[in-house]
Amino acid sequence: MMRWMVLTVACAALLQAQTPAPAPAQEDPIKILVARLDLERYKATIKGLTQFGDRRQGTARNRAALDWIESQLRSYGCEPERLNYTYTPRQGRGRAGAAIDPATGEPLAGAAQTAGAGQRGQAGRGGSTAGQGGSRIFGISKRLPVNNDPSAQPDPKLRELNAEPTPPGPGPREEVYCTKVGATHPEEMYIVGGHMDGIGWGEAANDDGSGAAIVMELARVFSSPDVRTDRSIRFALWNNEESGTNGSRAYVEQRKDLQGKQDPPGSGKYPEPKWLGMIQHDMMLFDHGMPRADGMVSKEQRPEADVNVEFQATSAFAAQAATLAWAFRAANEKYASDYPASVGNHMTNTDSGPFQNEVPAISLRENERGAQIGGGWDPQWHQPTDLYSTYSDKDFRLGLNAAQTTLGAVAQLTGATIKNPK
Repeated sequence: MMRWMVLTVACAALLQAQTPAPAPAQEDPIKILVARLDLERYKATIKGLTQFGDRRQGTARNRAALDWIESQLRSYGCEPERLNYTYTPRQGRGRAGAAIDPATGEPLAGAAQTAGAGQRGQAGRGGSTAGQGGSRIFGISKRLPVNNDPSAQPDPKLRELNAEPTPPGPGPREEVYCTKVGATHPEEMYIVGGHMDGIGWGEAANDDGSGAAIVMELARVFSSPDVRTDRSIRFALWNNEESGTNGSRAYVEQRKDLQGKQDPPGSGKYPEPKWLGMIQHDMMLFDHGMPRADGMVSKEQRPEADVNVEFQATSAFAAQAATLAWAFRAANEKYASDYPASVGNHMTNTDSGPFQNEVPAISLRENERGAQIGGGWDPQWHQPTDLYSTYSDKDFRLGLNAAQTTLGAVAQLTGATIKNPK
């Protein structure tokens, strides 16, 4: 009996020694990529953009910012290209019913950007007014005039930096983009965008340094030599958003008919891959709640702060855009570190608009664009106070969570992997 037990134990030990240990589970490569986003790097990119002041379109500071963006993208290994177009000033009234300068096509000093086209005043407690994009404003709202008054900027250095106005009349403009080429489907791509121009005699840190910095940080992460994607990703830094989304409109007009065509034929190169989706980032930092009865907004971030993902319910691709928006919410739940995402159907007044009837398009925001930003929830909007120093680390972290959300979603959609992950 004893000999049989010894033999059994010996056999069991031999079998255990010959059975290979299970391979350790590999870490999710998308989680590794998301971890490459860093709060301090994100802040530094926004800070880099603010060195050019408000980057008003058509000015030397705008052109200097384009050169800087281009050099940054190139340093990431994402070779930049430029789109050239002619900017023609708008006539009549601008977005939100604001009066515009007929020479430059930009809002006149004191022109209000309110929640509804041409509306003035406030909704009042318990009341509501029609907002941009079909949304409704409830409770207190506050007029938000676009600041074009130099004396409203107390910093003399920033006043001097922002002194050059937009030149009158039509003129040439440029914007920068770069592309991560897909390994198996280079003929298909997602467009990730944010606008680099601003107005208001501040630094345009939030509108839209915060969104432009997300695009640049994603370009950095995806362009790492150890990152592979099945499909292509284009990182676009739009110009002329504040004058009426002219830069993104020029891109759509010039390039929509080039989609999916090899150039030269048979080369396997696609200068304009087929658009699968467009994702815009515009104002990502300030979620402090609605104005109080006195018209002021809290200096502290609200406990319910979140990333707003919006699509436009009246667009030609509304159903597909809604599916894309919910995919971003799911990615937020899986990859964002601090803030949840909410989905809304009133996307409006940003560079995803020109795309919305061509491809599923969504935008990421700090708040709902029509009902909240349009209702005065961000008192820095187009103001001298839109400065890097205005925002806290909580504000910057909200923007970082938007970057995590987009990176996670786009990595899933494009089939991102890492070569030899550790």
